[in-house]
Amino acid sequence: MNPRIIVTGIGFVTSIGNDRLTVTDSLRKLTTGIEKHNELQCETSPVKVAGTIKDFDVQSTDPEDWTYPSAYQVPRAVIRSFSPHVLYAWCAVRQAIEDAGLSEEDLSNPDSGLYTASGGSMRSIHKHFQKMDDLGVMACNPLAIIASIAGTLSFNLVAALKIRGSSTGFVSACASSGHALGTALDEIRLGRQKRMLVVGAEDCNFESIVPFAGMRALSLDREVARASRPFDKSRNGFVGTGGSVCLVLETEEEANRRGATAYAEFIGWGQASDGHNIAISHPEGRGLQNAMRNALCDSGIESSQIDYLNAHAPSTPIGDASELCAIKKVFPEPQSISFSSTKALTGHGLSLSSIMEAGFCCLALKDGFMPGSANVEEPDDAIGHLNLLRETIDRQAERILSNSSGFGGANVSLVFGRT
Repeated sequence: MNPRIIVTGIGFVTSIGNDRLTVTDSLRKLTTGIEKHNELQCETSPVKVAGTIKDFDVQSTDPEDWTYPSAYQVPRAVIRSFSPHVLYAWCAVRQAIEDAGLSEEDLSNPDSGLYTASGGSMRSIHKHFQKMDDLGVMACNPLAIIASIAGTLSFNLVAALKIRGSSTGFVSACASSGHALGTALDEIRLGRQKRMLVVGAEDCNFESIVPFAGMRALSLDREVARASRPFDKSRNGFVGTGGSVCLVLETEEEANRRGATAYAEFIGWGQASDGHNIAISHPEGRGLQNAMRNALCDSGIESSQIDYLNAHAPSTPIGDASELCAIKKVFPEPQSISFSSTKALTGHGLSLSSIMEAGFCCLALKDGFMPGSANVEEPDDAIGHLNLLRETIDRQAERILSNSSGFGGANVSLVFGRT
């Protein structure tokens, strides 16, 4: 018998809020975090809007010049090896630790681990190479490599938090933090750890967003209310965002021992690949169908027992269509599953998106609501018998499924339940 795994702490640094209460309010009221991004107003940027991170100024190339909420002061010796997304993660992790009521002893022992998901910092890599080219190799910051490459999130957090249990980073594009969560769940189930912190994070700047315009993947709309519109007939691309979200997973026994409050139970997960194209989803959502079925099987439930589905749906013509096909195959008529895409509010957080939306699902289970899908003017005809929530509704779900899909056809589905 697998032990029950409980989510006992959550931390948010997102475009729709930097704490649990603000994020919950934004999801209920469909308050968008998308606006004009200062760095995107230049002539070289074809996109102008993004899901911006408020109360942080991380434009300087020197981390010691950054400004951020005073509650999360970072020691000077620690912040020197940060990229912007690592700072976001530091703040999200600190929130989650406090939310879960964890002590330093709870974290720094062989029974507690940390998994991360991030693509690294495009800005930091660019700046370090530029300096090396201009001034020579020996002029580079000695911390340049560990401050910028894809593993920087793990390097910094594992050292700063004195993690002694399992640790690694996951890089599978927009499925990354879903893989981190699922593997963390398995790590606890196998008895290797009693507790896992899982964190996803991405920069939110010119270098992290604009390159996707070259793929023709970004919306070029300049009107905030129309830029990200998953499942709308006229959707034309995703809107970028960054930030960080952290979830604390613990065995029910460990949570009870500490008297921790539970947001939700992490019931199960599944993954599968399309085997189709490096950048485009399989037209029938072949891999996502299998990921959802694997997640249901792992959870020991039927599709009819899912009350709400948080879709990956980034607002791209092909991606949303592929997912709709997959959902209809797994939830055939007459199963009119309620679903939505919260990316209409936040933008698409890339490797962050899976854990960000998992956090939203935990809030929905805890507080008894289902978030709506904003900005839909003309719903896609392909929705068919499915129930697209265009407004947030006060309805208690017992079980929620959350989807994520990434480059190369990587797909992850997560199942959370009410405690």
